[in-house]
Amino acid sequence: MTKETKDSLVKGTLILTVAALVARFLGVFQRIPLVHLLHEGGMGSYSIAFNLYSILLVVATAGIPSALSKMVSEKYAIGRPAEAERIYRAAIWFAIVAGVLMTAILYAFAPIYAERISHGGPDATLATRAIAPAMLFFPLIAIMRGYFQGRQNMMPNGVSQVVEQVFRLITSIGLAFILLNISLGWGVAGASFGGVMGGIAALAVMLYYALKLKRRDAQTLKMPLAAAGQTAAAGSQAAAQPMARYSDIYRSLLKLSIPIVIFSVTVTLVYAIDTSIIIPLLEGSIGRSEALGLVGIIGGRAQSLAGIPIILAIALSQSVVPIISAAYSRKDLKQVGHQTTRVLQLSILSGLPAVLVIAIAARPLDFFMFGHEDTAYGMSHGPYMIALLTLGAMFQIVMQTSGAVLMGMGRMKPLMLHVGAGIAVKLAGSFLLAPWFGIYGIIVSTGLCFIAMSWLNLQALRAEVKFTILGRRFIGLFVTILVIAVLGFAVEWLTHTYVQPTSWYRLNEGINAVLVCGFTAALYPLLLMATRVVTKDDVKNFPAPVQKLIAKAGRILKRS
Repeated sequence: MTKETKDSLVKGTLILTVAALVARFLGVFQRIPLVHLLHEGGMGSYSIAFNLYSILLVVATAGIPSALSKMVSEKYAIGRPAEAERIYRAAIWFAIVAGVLMTAILYAFAPIYAERISHGGPDATLATRAIAPAMLFFPLIAIMRGYFQGRQNMMPNGVSQVVEQVFRLITSIGLAFILLNISLGWGVAGASFGGVMGGIAALAVMLYYALKLKRRDAQTLKMPLAAAGQTAAAGSQAAAQPMARYSDIYRSLLKLSIPIVIFSVTVTLVYAIDTSIIIPLLEGSIGRSEALGLVGIIGGRAQSLAGIPIILAIALSQSVVPIISAAYSRKDLKQVGHQTTRVLQLSILSGLPAVLVIAIAARPLDFFMFGHEDTAYGMSHGPYMIALLTLGAMFQIVMQTSGAVLMGMGRMKPLMLHVGAGIAVKLAGSFLLAPWFGIYGIIVSTGLCFIAMSWLNLQALRAEVKFTILGRRFIGLFVTILVIAVLGFAVEWLTHTYVQPTSWYRLNEGINAVLVCGFTAALYPLLLMATRVVTKDDVKNFPAPVQKLIAKAGRILKRS
């Protein structure tokens, strides 16, 4: 890998990481006023609609962009830009047809899923149909993002993600506020329609960059005569190769993309299962209204916060997966094992602090960001639901990272089998545990699903290469987690009980959230160094900001 390639990889990863973080936090911020406006019942209907939409969106978009990126980059690398552009045009037509079909399916299937399967009622149907037109735009946006990725230009992808979330946030809140004057159902539909406006804004950004790239490509054709002669010679050789038929292009795209779709839809599908089965499984014991409120807490609060720890871990691992792929193709299994160890360590150690911070500070974060739940049942259970689902995100991190390594090695068949096994564990666990433990049984089954998939992925990796995650240092990590949990929950109880400096409860909860999160986050690097989980050699492999943080923690520890 040349220095130029490494720089491009680092730059692209950084752009996508920052964009993903900004988009995620905007998505969480969007839920705060929506929870206040729609309350738990309305958020339940919104979550049912949004999770079904998310599944179809992943099916319509995931995989194809990655496959397109690979094919486009290969064609440009061997000097066949005309073939790359033909593949791109074929993918555009695929996106248009897929968008129309998925919109029709989502609109027609809305009452069946929202009312008969999820028991969400007419409001959930209206919300689902309101977001359906977004499917017209996002397959096309995804294809364009894949094309730009193949051209090694990540900026349009990052900018479009942020712009999409900004417009989604503004229109969702604005329409919900206005349409609530008609009814709750129309308010929920207005919130859902924000996704359509976000899609239009993102498509506008992508079209702007596409026109800009087209002008740049046209300028490159106006080159000096000598260079033009060389290009013409290369072009004549490329022209000797017959252009691929659309049917062959689609066959290649689908062959590459279907396994990626199956793996990519896993988390979205698991979360959609949660919002689909809560009411059918629990309404008999706690009533439909309370069960719908729990759907609102899961979809509007818990899933939003639990999705934060995974972002940085996946972004860190993505930069090393191409290295694993290259090493595996060279049969350099020692290098594959080394990079597998490195990426798993990085993802776990970078994701764990966010998991601990959110799980320990779940109560002040919940009450500060979203306000108290609408019912006594929700208030007594909401923070614990957030904490438990966030703890399960730790295994989601391992599952996603180990799955990405298997993808880099081309081991797609076992990966798809593991997804099927994980979903089976999720369904079986939910139906077995819900009668005994209620909502906690459903959330625990989500964690069991990720644990099962993680274990299967790691076993498949061990059959191929030798690697270690933490080895003997796992004891030190366990001690670190135990100490942080004990001290963190103690500080959380003390602040909740005694720190009430103002008459505004949400401001008090915000102060408590800052204190608990700051204490937990500061304790983590100190204990990693004290228990020798992280050594100087490990620090050298970390990103620069993390290196600086750990170095400061080490100096503080020596002075203490």
